[in-house]
Amino acid sequence: MNEPDTAAQPGNAPWTCPFCPLLCDTFGVEVGPPGTPLKLVGSDCPRARKALANFDATAGARQPQAGGQDCDLETALDTAASLLATARQPLFGGLDTDVAGARALYALACETGAICDPAQGAAMMHGLRALQDRGGFSTTLAEVKTRADLIVCMTEEPAAHYPEIFHRIGVGEREGVAVETLPLHGDLFDTVALLAALVSGRVSTDDTRVPAGLAALAARLQAARYAVLVYESARLPAQGALIVEAIQRIVATLNRSTRAASLPLGGGDGASTVNQVFAWLSGLPLRSRAGPLGLEHEPLCFDAERLLADGAVDTLLWVSSYGPEPASPPAGVPRIVLGHPGMQLPHDAHELVFIPVSTPGIGSAGHLFRTDGSVLLPLRPVYEDGLPSVGEVVRRLTQALRALKKERVQ
Repeated sequence: MNEPDTAAQPGNAPWTCPFCPLLCDTFGVEVGPPGTPLKLVGSDCPRARKALANFDATAGARQPQAGGQDCDLETALDTAASLLATARQPLFGGLDTDVAGARALYALACETGAICDPAQGAAMMHGLRALQDRGGFSTTLAEVKTRADLIVCMTEEPAAHYPEIFHRIGVGEREGVAVETLPLHGDLFDTVALLAALVSGRVSTDDTRVPAGLAALAARLQAARYAVLVYESARLPAQGALIVEAIQRIVATLNRSTRAASLPLGGGDGASTVNQVFAWLSGLPLRSRAGPLGLEHEPLCFDAERLLADGAVDTLLWVSSYGPEPASPPAGVPRIVLGHPGMQLPHDAHELVFIPVSTPGIGSAGHLFRTDGSVLLPLRPVYEDGLPSVGEVVRRLTQALRALKKERVQ
């Protein structure tokens, strides 16, 4: 159990919001009477307010379920262990958890040979594959706030999905900071490629065939002291790694004569945190498994959506601790779901084990990496929800699985 941290209450130290990869820690939460939703204090962020509406400061009353029937935690864990013990190729999906949950999931994945892919796997792979293939230059929120003089939004206005982003990078706080949005010329692939050519001088900004807005942006990038190219991984189309590579090509060209960097936005609900944990424990990122051939990383083949559609896995462990969504996807395989107590279960609940878990930063403590990947922030509980954390449940599940395997060997 986790004791509530009074630092999360209004008038004390700020609360760290776990519902966005910006991990804002400059506002707080007001806890009202039991049964009333938590209230955001010090910000009007719609993303945080919507997420807090799923919590009401009451202890979790929902019971675990196995085979469509309520049961105690031990029964649910034993049933889940039996499912994993008979699985030939399990898949761990969702992965919406924190550092402790990720560490426990990695140990269980090694025990079972599971493939691991987060709910935001497709978006995450754009930047990851570009980094693996070509490398890149990235920066931090603090660096942008104190040094950048030109910020270019490469994938439309980011505030729609990250309402606090401009506040976090200090737009409006310093003079001489310009914010531009990439003017599209054709599709995003064509536009970024043409901008890269303009910045490198392969295409002249005086060419009359070049859109004036794009030529002017290239000139401003070349003249900037410190340009930052911001993009959202989730807004990139299929094969978006090619766009990320082109963005990094622009940044690399600018760095020959001035200073520039990229700032990717993504990896929320713990996705980037789990990726970092798996990378430091195994040397490989997500979409990997510890299988019969040792450690394997397959960024295309180990796509959870593809694996489920192809019937390539026979058991799904789904983790979603930050809210009722994302719910477990339709799957014709047995499922183990570690989720928010308000999660709606599928109709085929007889094939499912459900264990309600605590949300880091609301009912339990935890740690998350911020979107820029350089800062690990603590999450403090707002109230005692009486639910086990993902890390606790997965550790106990791993112990139950090992005990079951030992019994079968004997």
